Amino acid sequence: MAGTVSDVREISGSDMISALHLAQQAPVILGPESGSTSATDTAAYYARIEQLMLACLRTGDDQSAHTCLNRLSLRFGPSNERIMGLRGLYEEATAKDQAALEKCLQEYDHTLSQSPVNVPILKRRVALLRSLNRPTDAISALIQLLDAIPTDAEAWCELADLYQTQGLGAQAIFSLEEALLIAPNSWNIHARLGELLYITSTDGDAPRLLGKSVQHFSRSIELCDDYLRGFYGLTLASTRMLENNYGQPQTLERLKAFALHQLGEIVKTRSVDDQHWASSRSELIAAKELLNRFPLKV
Repeated sequence: MAGTVSDVREISGSDMISALHLAQQAPVILGPESGSTSATDTAAYYARIEQLMLACLRTGDDQSAHTCLNRLSLRFGPSNERIMGLRGLYEEATAKDQAALEKCLQEYDHTLSQSPVNVPILKRRVALLRSLNRPTDAISALIQLLDAIPTDAEAWCELADLYQTQGLGAQAIFSLEEALLIAPNSWNIHARLGELLYITSTDGDAPRLLGKSVQHFSRSIELCDDYLRGFYGLTLASTRMLENNYGQPQTLERLKAFALHQLGEIVKTRSVDDQHWASSRSELIAAKELLNRFPLKV
C-alpha cells in the first residue's frame, strides 16, 4: 500500500535521486506565503505541492514538508479526508519514538470511530500497524478496509503480502486472485501470483499449482514483453515442471528456452550500473545468475 512510513523514509536508488531533486526545489515552488492566485490555485499546483511534501519527508526536510501540508490544509480544509491522511503520514514520519507512533494510532482509531469509511485514514492505519510489527492487527484492518471498498486492488495485494508473511499461502493466493478480478491486465500481479503458486507447490497438489504458475507468468510477459520478473519466474516454474515430469515436455521446453532467451536480451540491454535500472539492480543480478545456471544452447 502506497505511503507507508518505510516508503517515505527508506527509499534508495533512482527514487531517492528524484525525491532529492524535487525537495531541493522547495524554496522556489513554495515561494512566499501570499495566498491563492489564479496562477497557483489549480489542481496541478496542489498536486505538485503534495508531491513536494512527500519528497521533503523522504529527504528529511520536515520543515518544508510541514509548510506544504499547511498550504494544502488551508486550501482544502483540515477535515478533508485526503488532507487528514497526509497529516497522519506527516505525524508518523516525524514521530520520535514508539510512543509517538502509538499516539498516531490512537488518533486514527478516534477518527474512524467518527467516520468509519475514511479511506485515507483506514490505509494509514494499516501502514502504521505494519510498521509497528503487528501483522495480525494489520490483516484485520485491511479486511475492514476491503469490507468498505472491495474493489481496491492495491489493498488486496497488500493483504496477500501480509498473509504470506504469516505463512498463509492459500489466503495470499486467494487475495491476489481477487486483485486480478479487479485489474486483470496488471502484469505485475500476474507475476506475483505466479511466484506464490510456485512457492506453495510443494504438496500433492503441485502439478496443478505449477501449471497455474506457468500460466500466470506467461500472461505477465504477454501483457509486458520486457518484464524481467515474468521471464525469470517462467524459467523457474517450467524447469520444475520438467524436472518432475508434469505437463507436456515439448511445450515446457519451448517456454523455458524462450524465457531464457528473453532474459538474456534484457540483461544485455540493462546494466546494473545504469541509474535508470537502479531500482531493479538485484533483479538483474539474479537474472545473470540464472542464465549462468542454464546456458543457452547454440
